[in-house]
Amino acid sequence: MQITDFFRIIQEDIHSTVIATVDNNNLPVTCVIDIMDYDSDGLYFLTARGKNFYERLKRQEYLALTGMKGDDTMHSISVSVRGSVREIGTHRLGMLFQKNPYMNEIYPDEKSQSALTVFQIFKGTGELFDLSKKPIERQSFVFGGAINEKNGYYVMDKCTGCGKCLTVCPQKCIDITIQPVRINQTNCLHCGNCATICSFNAIEKRG
Repeated sequence: MQITDFFRIIQEDIHSTVIATVDNNNLPVTCVIDIMDYDSDGLYFLTARGKNFYERLKRQEYLALTGMKGDDTMHSISVSVRGSVREIGTHRLGMLFQKNPYMNEIYPDEKSQSALTVFQIFKGTGELFDLSKKPIERQSFVFGGAINEKNGYYVMDKCTGCGKCLTVCPQKCIDITIQPVRINQTNCLHCGNCATICSFNAIEKRG
């Protein structure tokens, strides 16, 4: 998938996301924010300058978000993003209102809309988690020049190929036909069972 495919899922399929920032006491604060547009350069949303959310964004210039779409847990996809954010002002505001006409019911005229400003998530990392597939699938992505660090459990060379790890893997996503065995990262739940049961400490957690 291209980065715009992930962005499309966030903006069109999920749309309403839970965004986390940190307050003045370094405590987490969440709020529901609609992702209103995207392009190859990032994701776009708006807020009012008078909100505490605006102050947190300006102070930290960083956020984390998660959104989920599906009829129930086992038929859902979720996407999470962590990234840098910047205020880009009002030049994109009209476009966001055109693409999200329900905003006219919340801010119905130019005077009320004058409180609004647009933010762009321009650099970060993300992960798509698809529970509707069997086995489950996860895909990681990066954008804006962020570093893609490995995350999850990886098998080291001291693996003996005994296969005990496969017996406790809920997704059976470990290939024991090779040595060292290999964890299929696309299907791994990151539960850590394999590392716990390994008698040779051959499985390490990264990220």
